[in-house]
Amino acid sequence: MIKTVLFSSKIKYTIPVFFILIYMLWSLFISHNFKVKTELTEHVKIEIHEGINLNDLIRLLKENGSLRNVWSFKFMSSLKKFDSNIKCGTVHLKDSYTNNDLINILRIPSKRVFNLHIPENIRLIEDMIVLLEDSIGFERGELSSYLDTSSFLSDNDLNIQTLPSFFIPNTYQLYKGLSVTSFLNKMKREYEFFWTDKRKLKCDSLGLTRIEVSILASIVEEEQDKKIDERPIIAGLYLNRLNNPLNFPYLQADPTVKFANKDFGIKQVLYKHTDIESPYNTYKSKGLPPGPIRIPCINAIDAVLNATQHEYYFMCAGSNGDGYHKFTSSNKEHNQNKKKYKRYQNFK
Repeated sequence: MIKTVLFSSKIKYTIPVFFILIYMLWSLFISHNFKVKTELTEHVKIEIHEGINLNDLIRLLKENGSLRNVWSFKFMSSLKKFDSNIKCGTVHLKDSYTNNDLINILRIPSKRVFNLHIPENIRLIEDMIVLLEDSIGFERGELSSYLDTSSFLSDNDLNIQTLPSFFIPNTYQLYKGLSVTSFLNKMKREYEFFWTDKRKLKCDSLGLTRIEVSILASIVEEEQDKKIDERPIIAGLYLNRLNNPLNFPYLQADPTVKFANKDFGIKQVLYKHTDIESPYNTYKSKGLPPGPIRIPCINAIDAVLNATQHEYYFMCAGSNGDGYHKFTSSNKEHNQNKKKYKRYQNFK
């Protein structure tokens, strides 16, 4: 009698457990758990953004169809280790799917590639940030906010003034939907790729850091944006001044004065311009300015790294209209060249 009761009791609990197990297996592996909304077109396109979590993905699925059993989708995602490895991209869905089929499609999204062009003629970093945000598709202020609140700048020995040296003008291929973090990491890889061992050796031989090379390159590029063959000579001139602080305590680079005044249309730098209080005014602040005065191009950076060795300390725009400068070693000759240039330009 007792055995019969025990057997009946086992049967009583075993049957429900069996059916529950069957239901779970059916829900996990057999049932079509997701179905695209019938009122939609033949297929729906779901954009999976970088950094999305499983709950956000489930919300996207519910917006575009019906997900009958969330628990079974989550459980299968865990079994297939999909919940911790969601990739960004685009997926196209139609009809209905089992959990397994749906996850197999979601885990290999197609990625759209676009070209990002970083120009070399941007002077203000705030303009550069806005251009990047608009070009990549970030929310306005998203990149600047990240730079303000994260440790990215300090982790890379940068600040907002030296940040322009971090961007190497070029065209880069990026994936749609990438995060700010992924974008900056991509730019860091490109930066390290640009600074080859050969370039770093040349940088060290000048006694400058990579950032300082970029700062000087930005000045050289502002001085000569047309006759690029003259850039190594200009770079050599400024290096001569930097290496001779006793006689040249100030760099006295006119482009930095224009930057300090935020007036890039100045044609003749006057005392009223050089009197401004600014760390970028190299007539009053010693050494290099605290950051680049524009995003320096690759040619200008290489012009500094391959600067011409000479004994020039002064230069003046030429007075024959060919776009080149007159270089001298003495202030007397320099003043004579300035007089000629002023007459040529009808300056007072």
